[in-house]
Amino acid sequence: MPKIEYAIIVRAKTRLEQLKARYNTAAQARFVVERAGGNFSDYEAEQAALDLAVSQVQRELAQVVKSKVVDREFLPSFIFADDQVVVVVGQDGLVANAAKYVRGRPLVAVNPDPSRYDGVLLPFRPDTCRAAVQALVRGADVPIRTQPLAQATLQDGQRLLAFNDLFIGAASHVSARYRLTFEEATEEHSSSGIIVATPAGSTGWLSSIFNMAAGLEDFLGHDQAAEQPPLRPDELLFVVREPFRSQRTQCGLVAGRLRARQPLHVESLMPSGGVIFSDGVEADFLRFNAGSVATIGPSQEVTRLVQRG
Repeated sequence: MPKIEYAIIVRAKTRLEQLKARYNTAAQARFVVERAGGNFSDYEAEQAALDLAVSQVQRELAQVVKSKVVDREFLPSFIFADDQVVVVVGQDGLVANAAKYVRGRPLVAVNPDPSRYDGVLLPFRPDTCRAAVQALVRGADVPIRTQPLAQATLQDGQRLLAFNDLFIGAASHVSARYRLTFEEATEEHSSSGIIVATPAGSTGWLSSIFNMAAGLEDFLGHDQAAEQPPLRPDELLFVVREPFRSQRTQCGLVAGRLRARQPLHVESLMPSGGVIFSDGVEADFLRFNAGSVATIGPSQEVTRLVQRG
């Protein structure tokens, strides 16, 4: 691995920054929020905590390596170099979103406000991240958690990675139409879309589907509720949301485990509005309209999350 020469500090726009972009000024944003009965001071506190954390991370890293702050919205087009380490300052979701762009580079995740964020993926604080980056700069061994990614690839070579999950379906609430092929079985579907989860994402969106299934089993008085199966590190799990049975559409093929040699193939039957997005970020997507065929499975790329020693 090349010697680390630079740190890329990734942050995302806060709610206050998004409100200011929408209403032009903080005063106007305050008026809108408070008129609706909201607590504007919470937006300000969140902003202050993130600003303080990013500034402290910059000061800490200045003693070790040069750094640059990059906003999350620029990640899809940002070109990372091999001599860079990525330092994420923000929520757990920002780690998941950044992971698919860093291409295996070490990722140091910092919790800017432990009173606000659970920090499942954020082992470092602003005042503790320097030691991890310094160890990487020196070429020393650091504890690394390797996290597999999911991958959607279109027949024209376009690709999208996911840390937690992929969604394949319609951009709006209309039904998604597609042809699904898995393990030599093929069905035409009309549904609310397909969720494909990694082991890391299995406790998120995917779990809500199994919670619904378990609730229905309980309502119907069945003895055994639907339980979410565990996943191996090299597996993904796909589930079809709300499949509709008709003369043209089926619902026998609604779930399965995906492996490297056992992918899922989805052909879009939607004239427009078809999308594939990952980790809940709808703005970063692949168009998935009629004629598009997606192959879904585990990626060979992994995320390398630096852990505390």
